[in-house]
Amino acid sequence: MDQASLKQISEDALKLAKQAGASDAEVDVSFGTGQNVSVRKGETENIEYNRDKGISLTVFFGHKKGYANSSDFSPQAIKDTVNAACNIAKFTAEDPFFGLADAALMAQNTQDLDLYHPRQLSVEEASELAKQCEAAALAVDPRIKNSEGANVSLSEGRFVYANTHGFIGGYPSSRHSISCSVIAEVSGAMQRDYWYTNARDARDMASAEAVGLRAGQRTVRRLGVKPIKTGQYPVLFEAPLASGLISSLISAISGGNLYRKSSFLLDSLGQQIAAPLLNIEELPHVNKGLASSPFDNEGVVTKPRMLVENGVLQGYMLSSYSARKLGLETTGNAGGAHNLVIQDTQQNFDELLAMMGTGVLVTEVLGHGLNMVTGDYSRGAAGFWVENGEVIHPVEEITIAGNIKDMLKHIVAVGNDAVLPSAKQTGSILIEQMTVAAK
Repeated sequence: MDQASLKQISEDALKLAKQAGASDAEVDVSFGTGQNVSVRKGETENIEYNRDKGISLTVFFGHKKGYANSSDFSPQAIKDTVNAACNIAKFTAEDPFFGLADAALMAQNTQDLDLYHPRQLSVEEASELAKQCEAAALAVDPRIKNSEGANVSLSEGRFVYANTHGFIGGYPSSRHSISCSVIAEVSGAMQRDYWYTNARDARDMASAEAVGLRAGQRTVRRLGVKPIKTGQYPVLFEAPLASGLISSLISAISGGNLYRKSSFLLDSLGQQIAAPLLNIEELPHVNKGLASSPFDNEGVVTKPRMLVENGVLQGYMLSSYSARKLGLETTGNAGGAHNLVIQDTQQNFDELLAMMGTGVLVTEVLGHGLNMVTGDYSRGAAGFWVENGEVIHPVEEITIAGNIKDMLKHIVAVGNDAVLPSAKQTGSILIEQMTVAAK
């Protein structure tokens, strides 16, 4: 389904909503397809296709709101969707903060961010890539004796968002990925690990062999687990996990948690919330970016900005609704953040280990151990014991604990080893000290 067809459906839905008496309305119409091929132990195991489409409509009758959606694009189904949303609105309570984002904030002359790179890949070709990936992982070491499989996936889609301010915009996008997970065993003890690559443009991904090699190497290094003593140690979060710390910070400055007063960073705008070395920038207009967009889910123009500068919080993440609840203006973040880049402190991974000296390198965390109100943080973890800047042996079944407010203020370095591309681009993060509880 092409962009023009989606645009026509959105215009028809808005017209029907106005005819039904809605004071305002907004609609999102999307269509997408995808393919995923997985292999295990050299044999094709699963072939999955998806073909999705949907229309989501929100109507406003003054300060009353109704919402309905459908996966049917027929004229009658669209009419039924509009009627359903309007009927719901009539029975909802008024909320003075309901409504479209301000018309003056709508994006104008939206730029092409080069997000659409479709790839013609047959099942046979995808299967062969996955087999190459898995074979590369299995060849790393004879102790790798089993596999959870390798996957090659691709997806593409397009959408149109429109509202009764007269805004209408949308674009196609694509995403491709390769991943692999294998299992190593020695003396009856088994360990698993994985690796992956993903990008808007398949040409920007690592090769299947490189992904498999990394998956195999990461798995083998986890063999030979030894216990450690409970204590207070520096903790280095490996780059793929470090983005989770950043996600926790972003959740704490997001509108919903702020107006509900369920954030450990309430009333922190302009305050020192992290170590002076921490700088986080939001860059919505990166070409081929995994979270790039010229406008947010409400049509509001997105803009580059500093979220955290020298450890000081410069802005929140707000939609129009949360902004009104807080007496502020939307930041163009309805739907989330757009390409967060955490400035590194110019150390590579080995230099971070040397800075840490003796402590724990964390490569995996388990469970959901963050209290968003207090900031208390406790997660099951696995990784490696480090002495004098050298990895000594793997560890598992440990717990790392602290308070994320303290953790942010005691970041001592951010590595230059970010995994690219990424929607949250950060290298490994070294925390000065945390409680590490061993089994």
